[in-house]
Amino acid sequence: MTSTSADRTGHGRPLGSYPTYEEAQRVVDRLADLKFPVEHVTVLGRDLTLVEHVVGRLTIGRAALAGMATGVWFGLFLGLVFWIVSPWAPGAVLAAVLLGAAFGAVWGAIAHAMTRGRRDFASVQGLDARSFDVIVDEEYFDEAMRLLQAPAPATT
Repeated sequence: MTSTSADRTGHGRPLGSYPTYEEAQRVVDRLADLKFPVEHVTVLGRDLTLVEHVVGRLTIGRAALAGMATGVWFGLFLGLVFWIVSPWAPGAVLAAVLLGAAFGAVWGAIAHAMTRGRRDFASVQGLDARSFDVIVDEEYFDEAMRLLQAPAPATT
Protein backbone atom coordinates (compact mmCIF):
# COMPACT_ATOMS: atom_id res chain seq x y z
CA MET A 1 0.00 0.00 0.00
CA THR A 2 1.37 3.42 -0.91
CA SER A 3 0.94 6.55 1.15
CA THR A 4 -1.84 8.95 0.29
CA SER A 5 -2.04 12.70 0.55
CA ALA A 6 -4.11 12.20 3.71
CA ASP A 7 -1.08 10.51 5.32
CA ARG A 8 0.86 13.76 4.93
CA THR A 9 -1.62 15.56 7.18
CA GLY A 10 -0.92 13.38 10.19
CA HIS A 11 -2.79 10.15 9.61
CA GLY A 12 -0.84 7.08 10.56
CA ARG A 13 0.61 5.98 13.87
CA PRO A 14 2.61 8.25 16.15
CA LEU A 15 6.14 7.20 17.03
CA GLY A 16 6.31 9.89 19.69
CA SER A 17 5.62 13.48 20.65
CA TYR A 18 8.43 15.96 21.30
CA PRO A 19 8.50 19.44 22.81
CA THR A 20 10.88 20.86 20.18
CA TYR A 21 11.24 20.49 16.45
CA GLU A 22 14.92 19.62 16.88
CA GLU A 23 14.03 16.55 18.98
CA ALA A 24 11.51 15.36 16.39
CA GLN A 25 14.07 16.01 13.66
CA ARG A 26 16.64 13.85 15.49
CA VAL A 27 14.19 10.92 15.46
CA VAL A 28 13.65 11.26 11.71
CA ASP A 29 17.39 11.66 11.15
CA ARG A 30 18.09 8.48 13.13
CA LEU A 31 15.56 6.61 10.99
CA ALA A 32 17.23 7.99 7.84
CA ASP A 33 20.66 6.90 9.12
CA LEU A 34 19.24 3.40 9.63
CA LYS A 35 18.04 3.34 5.98
CA PHE A 36 14.35 3.56 6.90
CA PRO A 37 12.19 4.89 4.01
CA VAL A 38 11.63 8.31 5.59
CA GLU A 39 9.24 9.40 2.85
CA HIS A 40 6.64 7.57 4.98
CA VAL A 41 7.26 9.83 8.00
CA THR A 42 5.47 13.07 8.84
CA VAL A 43 6.44 15.65 11.47
CA LEU A 44 3.26 17.31 12.64
CA GLY A 45 3.30 20.55 14.66
CA ARG A 46 0.48 20.76 17.21
CA ASP A 47 -1.18 23.85 18.72
CA LEU A 48 0.24 26.30 16.19
CA THR A 49 0.58 29.96 17.03
CA LEU A 50 1.35 32.76 14.60
CA VAL A 51 4.22 34.84 15.95
CA GLU A 52 5.01 38.23 14.44
CA HIS A 53 8.20 39.94 15.57
CA VAL A 54 8.19 43.68 14.92
CA VAL A 55 11.66 44.66 13.73
CA GLY A 56 11.23 48.39 13.33
CA ARG A 57 9.25 51.39 12.21
CA LEU A 58 8.55 51.60 8.49
CA THR A 59 8.82 55.05 6.93
CA ILE A 60 8.57 56.09 3.29
CA GLY A 61 12.37 56.36 3.25
CA ARG A 62 12.84 52.81 4.54
CA ALA A 63 10.21 51.49 2.14
CA ALA A 64 12.02 53.23 -0.74
CA LEU A 65 15.34 51.79 0.43
CA ALA A 66 13.92 48.27 0.60
CA GLY A 67 12.38 48.72 -2.84
CA MET A 68 15.70 50.00 -4.15
CA ALA A 69 17.51 46.91 -2.84
CA THR A 70 15.01 44.63 -4.55
CA GLY A 71 15.29 46.67 -7.74
CA VAL A 72 19.10 46.43 -7.70
CA TRP A 73 18.95 42.62 -7.50
CA PHE A 74 16.34 42.42 -10.26
CA GLY A 75 18.26 44.88 -12.43
CA LEU A 76 21.49 42.93 -11.88
CA PHE A 77 19.76 39.73 -12.95
CA LEU A 78 18.31 41.29 -16.10
CA GLY A 79 21.58 43.06 -16.90
CA LEU A 80 23.56 39.83 -16.61
CA VAL A 81 21.08 38.00 -18.83
CA PHE A 82 21.33 40.77 -21.41
CA TRP A 83 25.13 40.74 -21.19
CA ILE A 84 25.21 36.96 -21.77
CA VAL A 85 23.10 37.43 -24.89
CA SER A 86 25.00 40.54 -26.03
CA PRO A 87 28.55 40.35 -24.62
CA TRP A 88 29.64 43.44 -26.56
CA ALA A 89 27.42 45.64 -24.34
CA PRO A 90 28.73 45.36 -20.74
CA GLY A 91 27.25 48.76 -19.94
CA ALA A 92 23.84 47.12 -20.00
CA VAL A 93 24.54 45.56 -16.61
CA LEU A 94 25.19 48.94 -14.98
CA ALA A 95 22.23 50.54 -16.73
CA ALA A 96 19.90 47.73 -15.64
CA VAL A 97 21.11 47.98 -12.02
CA LEU A 98 20.60 51.76 -11.96
CA LEU A 99 17.17 51.57 -13.59
CA GLY A 100 16.18 48.73 -11.25
CA ALA A 101 17.29 50.75 -8.21
CA ALA A 102 15.35 53.82 -9.33
CA PHE A 103 12.20 51.92 -10.24
CA GLY A 104 12.37 49.86 -7.03
CA ALA A 105 12.78 52.95 -4.85
CA VAL A 106 9.84 54.72 -6.47
CA TRP A 107 7.65 51.62 -6.33
CA GLY A 108 8.57 50.95 -2.66
CA ALA A 109 7.69 54.53 -1.68
CA ILE A 110 4.40 54.49 -3.61
CA ALA A 111 3.39 51.10 -2.22
CA HIS A 112 4.04 52.28 1.34
CA ALA A 113 2.22 55.59 0.79
CA MET A 114 -0.83 53.69 -0.49
CA THR A 115 -1.20 51.96 2.91
CA ARG A 116 -2.02 55.43 4.37
CA GLY A 117 -0.37 54.62 7.69
CA ARG A 118 -2.22 51.37 8.30
CA ARG A 119 1.03 49.43 8.59
CA ASP A 120 3.92 51.65 9.62
CA PHE A 121 6.11 48.85 10.89
CA ALA A 122 8.23 46.04 9.47
CA SER A 123 7.92 42.54 10.89
CA VAL A 124 8.86 38.92 10.41
CA GLN A 125 6.19 36.26 10.77
CA GLY A 126 6.62 32.64 11.75
CA LEU A 127 4.73 29.72 13.22
CA ASP A 128 5.42 28.27 16.64
CA ALA A 129 4.13 24.88 17.80
CA ARG A 130 3.60 23.59 21.32
CA SER A 131 4.74 20.07 20.36
CA PHE A 132 5.77 17.99 17.37
CA ASP A 133 4.50 14.50 16.62
CA VAL A 134 6.50 12.09 14.51
CA ILE A 135 4.00 9.98 12.61
CA VAL A 136 4.70 7.05 10.31
CA ASP A 137 2.44 5.38 7.75
CA GLU A 138 0.63 2.41 9.30
CA GLU A 139 2.38 -0.27 7.24
CA TYR A 140 5.84 0.99 8.29
CA PHE A 141 5.11 1.52 11.99
CA ASP A 142 6.47 -1.80 13.31
CA GLU A 143 9.73 -1.45 11.36
CA ALA A 144 10.22 2.13 12.57
CA MET A 145 9.61 1.16 16.20
CA ARG A 146 12.02 -1.79 15.92
CA LEU A 147 14.74 0.48 14.55
CA LEU A 148 14.20 3.17 17.17
CA GLN A 149 14.21 0.69 20.07
CA ALA A 150 17.49 -0.90 18.96
CA PRO A 151 20.57 0.45 20.73
CA ALA A 152 22.13 3.39 18.94
CA PRO A 153 25.30 2.45 17.04
CA ALA A 154 28.52 3.63 18.68
CA THR A 155 29.99 6.75 17.09
CA THR A 156 33.70 7.22 16.73
